[in-house]
Amino acid sequence: MKNFVVKTIANAGALAVSVWLLDKITLTGDSTGKKIGTLIVVALLFGVVNFVVKPIVKVLTFPLFILTLGLITLVVNALMLLLTSWLADKLDLSFHVEGFWTAVLGGLIISIVSWALHVVLPDED
Repeated sequence: MKNFVVKTIANAGALAVSVWLLDKITLTGDSTGKKIGTLIVVALLFGVVNFVVKPIVKVLTFPLFILTLGLITLVVNALMLLLTSWLADKLDLSFHVEGFWTAVLGGLIISIVSWALHVVLPDED
């Protein structure tokens, strides 16, 4: 349970950094509390997408991972971020990613910040 909370906090922090750095990734809300709540829900949604969908996509695109020496990971991360944005829209959450290249850059930022936060935050392992 503790590991789940740590990963959710790391995802929320990474998403917050990408929202702060990129103009085309938006998080809107009336108050700071509402934005934080939306960010936590989007982080949970992002975690579910990465847990359920990403492994399937990685298996299906395995030859591309070999061919591109792993650079296709940037595209897969962007697609997971775009899928999260689409699901957030369907769930009426105020999180939106505009465009593929914004998603690529956002995915890269989220990966770096998540890694850094996982190093800093305590973990069960």
